[in-house]
Amino acid sequence: MHIEVANNNGTKYLKLARCHRGTNSKGKKTILKQTVLNIGPLSRYDDGQPDYLVRLRESFKAGKPLIKALEPYIEGATKSRVTITFEEGDAKCLGEPKRMAATILDPVFRALGLDELFASIKFSSKIGYDLTGIVRLLTYGRLLEPASKSATMEQNGKYFRPLVSSTNDDNVYDALDVIQKHAKQIVQRMNTCLTRGAGRSSKVVFYDVTNFFFEIPRPDPDETDADGNVVEKGLRKNGVSKENRKQPIVQLGLFLDDNGIPISFGMFPGNTLDHHTLRPAIKETVDALGLERFVLVADRGMYSGTNMCHVTDAGNGYIVAKSLRKSTRKEIDWAINPQGYDSPDADFRCKSRIVERTVKLVEKDKDGKDVTVTRKFKEKVVVYWSRSFYERELRENASFLAFVEKLKANPGGFRITAAQSQSLRRFLKTDVLDRKTGNVLDGTKLAAMIDDEKLSAFNDLFGYYQIVTSELDMPDREVIDKYHGLTQIEDQFREMKSTLETRPIYVRTREHIEAHLMVCFIALTMMRLIQRKTKASLGAEFGKDLDWTYGLPGARVAKALADWQVDELPGDYYRMQNIDGDDIGLLLKAFGLEIPAKIYTNGDIRELKSSVNPF
Repeated sequence: MHIEVANNNGTKYLKLARCHRGTNSKGKKTILKQTVLNIGPLSRYDDGQPDYLVRLRESFKAGKPLIKALEPYIEGATKSRVTITFEEGDAKCLGEPKRMAATILDPVFRALGLDELFASIKFSSKIGYDLTGIVRLLTYGRLLEPASKSATMEQNGKYFRPLVSSTNDDNVYDALDVIQKHAKQIVQRMNTCLTRGAGRSSKVVFYDVTNFFFEIPRPDPDETDADGNVVEKGLRKNGVSKENRKQPIVQLGLFLDDNGIPISFGMFPGNTLDHHTLRPAIKETVDALGLERFVLVADRGMYSGTNMCHVTDAGNGYIVAKSLRKSTRKEIDWAINPQGYDSPDADFRCKSRIVERTVKLVEKDKDGKDVTVTRKFKEKVVVYWSRSFYERELRENASFLAFVEKLKANPGGFRITAAQSQSLRRFLKTDVLDRKTGNVLDGTKLAAMIDDEKLSAFNDLFGYYQIVTSELDMPDREVIDKYHGLTQIEDQFREMKSTLETRPIYVRTREHIEAHLMVCFIALTMMRLIQRKTKASLGAEFGKDLDWTYGLPGARVAKALADWQVDELPGDYYRMQNIDGDDIGLLLKAFGLEIPAKIYTNGDIRELKSSVNPF
């Protein structure tokens, strides 16, 4: 006999059950389950201490049950024995372990509302193939074993229960068309479920841009009309690759909530400048979600007067970095002036002031024509100096600065490379350059050409950072702390490019590229929910001084889930495999799953999945 947990209208009940072999209504030999005792609701007995169910089951087996009503049944709590007979020629003699990852992934996928959404789309669109199954297979495959779309479909048989009822190579591309067509609905449904189920908070929204490359020889051409006007820009374009790739790329702008869970994303041609993605990304994705007022946090590449006005005109706020080295001399002088800092001699100091900006915007007049208007707005400027940031910049520039000093001492003893020439150019006096060619007039006099004032000004800014915000009353330290949360999005990009292997992208049409990114977006969201659940189970003290992802890094989550397998034995019995590792142990504990050392039945495995609480 064993203790089970059953769900009844959202309430968990405890019961004592017994399994035995018998004949079902169809005359087939199988494992039958009998309820011996309905114990009562779990909430009545739970003492609030960790792992109550584990302790309850162990106490029952030990003959000292925590619940007095179980005492009469102690003698029946003996360990069960199973006899399994292997016959020569039976494929089960060799074994073919299957993945158990869906035990956790299915409830998470369902909690995001995606099974119901795709079932509804399938019904309303009269789709004949297993749409939900294909989306699950593409998403789980992206998490566990990233591969091409056709190769991912071949992974269907690797799962304990195949995710897709029947497969056709063409159906996966049909499914991509459906995913792209309903992209906004997918994001909307996920946001609704996360808000209701996981208590999503979007008071702070992080935004950043990355790009993914394609292994193709040339970029997509623009579509033009008969007059040569561009009707639609090509998507895969040459641009500024974050990985210094020479191949065409596509830009992706990603929004996260303040728990590091993805909200939405925007896709743009590869040659789109980062700061040109913000307004359309907000308009096309975030605005449709109907979020309450939020503060946008973004890196300095997003700062422009036009962007900031767009954010505040919608009733939202912003916290954005602004390059100090590209600021005016007056702004720099204020930043490096010791006056006004809260702790002038500490390892960290900050100060702020409120300034008025003037910006020219292009708006529509009452006739719909573009007109240029002048706008003024106030923002808070926060500048801080950090010793750790200072030392990092010093390390990053040490070799170049040492090279400059050696060059000044012995200008004739060095051959200047093209890269060094570009770095040096900003420190040369303006009167030693050929205005037509930009070349140094006399290389032998290079030492005299170096402008020591420019070099000194460059060094003076080591350790300083500037942030601007619309939140005039927000304390300086809070502004800085919220901005530092932007590191979360950088980690998401690393997960997408490493664990999820989002690039290179092999699909080629605009619709399929967007669908591919949507699959990666869903997979990333599921990964974050699993990490969040895992970290919560480790306790408040774990990793409090570390980055938020350290509950369990994405690559380890993926490997642990992929390695968890089950092997089928004769007689509809199953044996769990690879559950003794630390990582899978953390995941099982986080989702309240207990895997005792025993032989399992189909009913046992179904019960495992039904007991998972994804949030």
